[in-house]
Amino acid sequence: MINVAVLGYGTVGSGVVEVIEKNKEEINKKSGESLNIKYILDLRDFPGDPYESKVVHDVEIIMNDPEINVICETMGGIHPAYEFSKRALLLGKSVCTSNKELVANHGPELIRLAKENKCNYLFEASVGGGIPIIRPINYSLTAEKIDGITGILNGTTNYILSKMAEEGADFEDVLKEAQEKGYAERNPEADVEGYDACRKIAILSSLMTGKNVKYEDIYTEGITKITATDFVYAKAMGRSIKLLAMSRECEDGSFYAMVAPFMIPMSHPLYSVSGVFNAVFVHGNMLGDSMYYGKGAGKLPTASAVVSDVVDCARHIGKTIMCFWDDEDVKQAKVDNIRHRFFVRTKAELEKEAIEIFGMMRVVVADVEGEYAFITEEMSEREFDEKAKKLGGVLNRIRLEA
Repeated sequence: MINVAVLGYGTVGSGVVEVIEKNKEEINKKSGESLNIKYILDLRDFPGDPYESKVVHDVEIIMNDPEINVICETMGGIHPAYEFSKRALLLGKSVCTSNKELVANHGPELIRLAKENKCNYLFEASVGGGIPIIRPINYSLTAEKIDGITGILNGTTNYILSKMAEEGADFEDVLKEAQEKGYAERNPEADVEGYDACRKIAILSSLMTGKNVKYEDIYTEGITKITATDFVYAKAMGRSIKLLAMSRECEDGSFYAMVAPFMIPMSHPLYSVSGVFNAVFVHGNMLGDSMYYGKGAGKLPTASAVVSDVVDCARHIGKTIMCFWDDEDVKQAKVDNIRHRFFVRTKAELEKEAIEIFGMMRVVVADVEGEYAFITEEMSEREFDEKAKKLGGVLNRIRLEA
């Protein structure tokens, strides 16, 4: 029997218990062992809950029980999740987590501790919720040199942008609706400013490179400046606007990662990913392109991913599943040197100056009065910023993804 403890009985933690109990027969068959939830750690009591007898308030009960094989860390945040996870691994107890913040900050250390103590630190649910993406990168694509990952990694922002595209609504109005429906937090900053997607692409980039990609070094831009007018132009161009998180290996061998809104064409695989769905687009040097799609958040999709890691741990008691993510930090190329084409909106009276400053361009015609819009030739971020500063009066600019 594999005894499991769940740390945190909130949305994801209660989902983990539900998945294990409802799918017990299938899970036990696939794990080769009978899974038993022995403890649920939380500060609260849950009178009337079917599992109230398993709730404990002292983590020492869990840490000091030699029968506990696997711990599901579904607390969120850095502290005390980091201290509890580290201590469990030092005791040889495997840890499965949905905590992207913790993984992005301490992933290499916790993976190393798991290896040293013949257990596992698994985090499938930390990126993309229920979408299998960590395991494919670690297992299925081991024959590949992965040189590019592009993803829609945040359901809240994708829902907002999808609604703006469908209804021609403004950002603030759709955000309010998303909050009312529970798709956005009361304080949505982590989502709409791109911080959530940034941590997730840092994790994927680290697995892609095998080294540590610090999320603090990733250029991050949110969706708060996107307007209904931008979607009028996007529709006229046969494109949509998505918040993309990407990491790329450049031709010279350098590496960069970034999070920002992009205009993508109908031919792009991520074009049709709408609502709260997420998708990750991976490019390997032999396989080419592959895409992983599904619900990127939510109680049961995320819990399902945590439980898939629990099953993996049950299959590998006393053995460490290989994960290539070293402590060495990757040196990222400066975003100033990264090249894109840019969609630019400016005032109609600045048309002549725009042509003089930007040179070759493609004019974008849409049903918008008093504006002049165009697409630049490919240029570096630095070059664009210099030209935009010289022009002045840029109403908005959005990068283009081919």
